[in-house]
Amino acid sequence: MILYIITLVLGSLLIIPFTVKTFCPHVWMDLQYCGLMLRILVRFVSRRGRRPHFFVVDRFLEQSVAHPHKPFVVFENETFTFSDADARSNKVANALRTHPGYRAGDTVALFMGNEPALLFTWLALAKLGSPVALLNHNIRSRSLLHCFSCCKAQLLIAGPELKDAVEDVLPALTEQGVTVLLATKQCDTPGIQSFADKVDEALDAPLPRSVRSHVTFKSPAVYIYTSGTTGLPKAALVNQNRLLTALAILSSNGVSLDDVIYVNLPLYHTAGFLIGLIGSIETGSTIILKRKFSASQFWDDCRKHNVTVVQYIGEVMRYLCSTPKRDNDKDHKVRVAIGNGIRADIWREFLSRFGDIKVQEFYASTEGNVGFLNYAGKIGAIGRVNFFHRMLFPYTLIKYDTERDEPVRDANGLCVEVPKGETGLLVSRITKVAPFVGYAHNREQTERKKLCDVLKKGDLYFNTGDLMRIDEDNFIYFQDRVGDTFRWKGENVATTEVSDILTLSGCVKEANVYGVQVPGHEGRAGMAAVTLTEDAHFDGSKVYQHVVTYLPPYARPRFIRIQNAVEVTTTFKQMKVKLVEEGFDPARVRDPLQFLDDKQKCYTPLTAQTYSSILSGSTKL
Repeated sequence: MILYIITLVLGSLLIIPFTVKTFCPHVWMDLQYCGLMLRILVRFVSRRGRRPHFFVVDRFLEQSVAHPHKPFVVFENETFTFSDADARSNKVANALRTHPGYRAGDTVALFMGNEPALLFTWLALAKLGSPVALLNHNIRSRSLLHCFSCCKAQLLIAGPELKDAVEDVLPALTEQGVTVLLATKQCDTPGIQSFADKVDEALDAPLPRSVRSHVTFKSPAVYIYTSGTTGLPKAALVNQNRLLTALAILSSNGVSLDDVIYVNLPLYHTAGFLIGLIGSIETGSTIILKRKFSASQFWDDCRKHNVTVVQYIGEVMRYLCSTPKRDNDKDHKVRVAIGNGIRADIWREFLSRFGDIKVQEFYASTEGNVGFLNYAGKIGAIGRVNFFHRMLFPYTLIKYDTERDEPVRDANGLCVEVPKGETGLLVSRITKVAPFVGYAHNREQTERKKLCDVLKKGDLYFNTGDLMRIDEDNFIYFQDRVGDTFRWKGENVATTEVSDILTLSGCVKEANVYGVQVPGHEGRAGMAAVTLTEDAHFDGSKVYQHVVTYLPPYARPRFIRIQNAVEVTTTFKQMKVKLVEEGFDPARVRDPLQFLDDKQKCYTPLTAQTYSSILSGSTKL
């Protein structure tokens, strides 16, 4: 009898792993992920409890002591060790401390491209306890001035190649009493001071911790700009607490000290700055920094520098898969690709062509309070949901009326949760563990991202603006954006800003801007349905020059539809759903269509031939 019971127990124990693998194939991954999250949480709480306060800059200083001669950043033909970066940032900080236009703790805006100087300057300002606004180096004129002003910066530091852009807004900056420094050794423009010469002359002596003693976990660390759903970009406030949590991004994806990470995404962007830079500070990984993404140089760079980790957005993967095939496509050491926005078909093609690379797709937003990680590697999913994750970051999917552009509510005024398999708006409850800090000096926009009375009266949720779907296996999939933003070339485009710019072109009276899907492309290309001012004709050359002058490349409408009147709903909101469905197909759209032709430097009529050329990929967008 005892032998029988022992045999039965042993047999059951042998069957359990088989049963679990058959009916719960992802349970071991779920348990591993929960264990990882728990370890990250314990480390974070430990750091929060240290005195004096421990911030990201302190982690960098730890790494510079532990690994002084290890390469921190490699840029073109230069290599800077952790010790080099520490010394260089000390020189920048000491140069700033003696400058009459700066006081420790002042907010500073950095208007620079991807280069080591940006990293060193940010480190210097972190040592000085100054919040930093990371300006998109593609923006100009009105947008540039707006982005600078909304973070209340007292100082602007710009790269030498952006001198012309700074000069365009210099009168307004001078009027505001802003100090403008150019990272060059000489500058003859009145109102702009050279700064590189001051840095060269400064000492590299370490700064006392007391300089940043005023900084708390709630203090602003950086401002990263996101699209304004009702206007110009908003400055998302990333405080010191949130920046500290960002340290775990790379390590949670299995990245370690021995890894080499390829950073070709812009450092003003969340992906480049928080994942590429901040994540590498935690792991001690070496950064291979590029000025900008180049599909033709990507794999050659990876081979040259023995890159093991790469970053991507959906477009990056598509561009890589679109390059001519080569015999050495799988000849590299890349083992992990971290990013978001990759289509399932591109994902499969990428793996088939470039080898066994672990694609770590995730979902997050700069200002949001919820994120997901596809740790199971399910192709097409942005993440996986589980009980532990939902306990830390309570979220739900609710029904959303795309016509009325608002959540559906029941008779009690509460939102309606969608069942598994159906698409709904992702909202996440605002808690102490998952706070929503909001936007700098913009209470109105901050409040618009909050949703009240979601599941019960008095609750408060963050509205992500993203439609999602959760399948029966608990994988979550991105479906679409709602509201007045769309994504193109890896950037969020604010439709109202584009609309405002178009109406200043001279011939456009009204503009209804939206995004349209283009086969073979990630996101949506910009399109505008416009009406013309009385007795005016559409001047393709003039509108093109206006758009190019005032909008960055990703925000420029690729297509323009000329209407007699802008269609509105019964509540006088501009109609977009029907316009989006009709797209830019001349066979479906009766109105005249125009196409942004960069070769001709003009908006030209969109013909059936041009349309076919766009679909085939012969004409590039």
